[in-house]
Amino acid sequence: MTAARPTAAPGTGGMRERFDRFRRFRSWTLRSRVVLVVVAMLAVLGAVIGTVSVFALQGYLMQRLDGQLTSALERGQHAADRINGGGPTIPDAAGVVATPGQQTGTLGAVRRENGGLLFPPVILADRTSAANQPLQPEQVPINALALLKVPSDAQPRTVDLGSSLGSYRIAAAELQNGDSVIIGLPLSDVNATVGRLALVILLVTLSGLIFAFLIASFVVRLAMRPLERVADTAEQVAGMPLDRGDVALSVRVPEEDTDPHTEVGKVGSALNNMLGHVASALTARQASEQKVRQFVADASHELRTPLASIRGYAELTRRAPHELPGDVTHSIGRIESEATRMTSLVEDLLLLARLDEGRELDRDPVDLSLLLIDALSDAHAAGPGHEWRIELPDEPVEVLGDAPRLHQVVVNLLANARVHTPEGTVVTVGLSVDEAAQRAVVTVADTGPGIPEELQKTLFERFARGDSSRNRATGSTGLGLAIVRAVVEAHAGEVSVHSVPGDTVFTVSLPLMPQPAADLRPPATVA
Repeated sequence: MTAARPTAAPGTGGMRERFDRFRRFRSWTLRSRVVLVVVAMLAVLGAVIGTVSVFALQGYLMQRLDGQLTSALERGQHAADRINGGGPTIPDAAGVVATPGQQTGTLGAVRRENGGLLFPPVILADRTSAANQPLQPEQVPINALALLKVPSDAQPRTVDLGSSLGSYRIAAAELQNGDSVIIGLPLSDVNATVGRLALVILLVTLSGLIFAFLIASFVVRLAMRPLERVADTAEQVAGMPLDRGDVALSVRVPEEDTDPHTEVGKVGSALNNMLGHVASALTARQASEQKVRQFVADASHELRTPLASIRGYAELTRRAPHELPGDVTHSIGRIESEATRMTSLVEDLLLLARLDEGRELDRDPVDLSLLLIDALSDAHAAGPGHEWRIELPDEPVEVLGDAPRLHQVVVNLLANARVHTPEGTVVTVGLSVDEAAQRAVVTVADTGPGIPEELQKTLFERFARGDSSRNRATGSTGLGLAIVRAVVEAHAGEVSVHSVPGDTVFTVSLPLMPQPAADLRPPATVA
C-alpha cells in the first residue's frame, strides 16, 4: 500500500500564488511601483468614468427613443382606428406604418384578437414618400413569434428580431375592435452611438494612460533623483575598506538633499549624522591601532638588541674552553634556543607592524620558478621525512615584487605543511599562469589530515592555531599565515585555502610583471 500524499487545504494554493505575486511586486524598484500604481489608479478611474458615461448616454438615448416610440404608437393606434372606423374592417399594417409623422425604419404590425398576426409586419423604408417594405416570408415566422409575445400595455420593450433586423424597441396597444397594433423603432442608432462613444472613451483612455505613464515616469524619476544621490553616497561608503588602514570618511550627502522638511532630506541628514559618528569612531580606532602598532614596532625593535646579547652570551658560555656541568650546558642550550625562537617572533611582529604601516616594498622582477626551487630545497633539508615535489612551467614566470618577502611567503607555507602533517606526507609545490587574468598562481598542496572547516575561516588571522587534527610536531607562533596574507596583499595578490582530509591546497595569486610595450617605430633605413 502506498501512503496517501498530504493535500493542501482548500484555498491555500490561491493564497500562496497571491503572496508570490505580492512578493515579486515588492521586489520591483520604488520608481516602477509608484508609476504602476499611478497608471493603475488612472486606468480604474478611466474605466469607471467611461462606464458611467456610456450607461448614462445609453439611458438618455433609450429614454428619448421610448418617448418617440410612445408617440409613434399613438399615431399608429389612431390611424388603425380610423381605418377600422369602429366597424369590422381590418386595418392594414402598411397604413399604420405610413401614417404621417412616422420616422424611417418604423416597424408596424397588426395582431388579431385571437393572438395571430393578420398581415406580415411592415417597415417604413422611406419617410418622405411613406413607402413601406413588407418583411420577407422567411423573416415572418421568427419575427411573428417575437411580436406575438409583446403584451398590449403600451410599455416599451427591447425585442431581438433576428440577425437581419437586429434589436428593436417594441410597444403594443389595443385597438377599438379588440385587435392590437404593434409599433417598433430600431435600436441600431442608439447602439451605434453608444458603441462610438465607448470606442472614443477607450481610445482616449488608452492615450491618456500612455501619456500618464510617460509623465509619471518623468516626474517620478525627477523626484527620485535626491534619493538616488543618497543611495549613491551610501554605496560609495559601503565600498570603502573601513576595516583596515587609514580611513578618510569625507563622503557626505549633498547639502541640497538634507532638507529636514522633506522625507528624502530627513534620510540624507540622518545618513550624514551617522557618517559623522562613524568617521569619529574610525578616527579613534585608527589612533588606537596606530598606538598599538607603534608600541609593537618599538618594542620589537628594542627587544632585538637584548635578545641578540642573550644569544651571544649563551653561545660564548656554551663554547667556553673550560668544562661545564651537564645540567648547566643543557640550560644554556635551552636559553639559546628560546632566545632564537623569541627573536623569530620579534622579527615577525616587526614585519607585520611595518606592513600595517603601509611601508613600500621593493618592486623588482622576481623569477618565481627559481624562488620556488630554492624554498623547496630548504624545506627538504628541514623535513627529510616528507616527500617533496615541484611542478613548474617550461617558461619562466616573473612578477614585480620584493623577493625576500615573497620567499618568506613560500617558506612559511612549506613550513606550515611540514609542521602540521606527519612524516611521509606528499607536499607538492606548483606554479602556473592564468592568461585570462594575467596572474601567476602558486599552489602548495599536501596529503595530510586536512584543516577543520571551522578553523579555515580564521586561519590567516594573527596567532591563529590549529588543533590536534593537524598533528603538530613543534610549536608555532601563529603568525606565519598572517604574514603570508599581509605580504601577498601588499603585492596586490590574493591567498586562499581549500582543505579536505587528504587534500589541502593553499593558493597564492599574484599579478604578472607588466610586459614592455612593443617598439612601434619604423626601422631606420640604411643609406
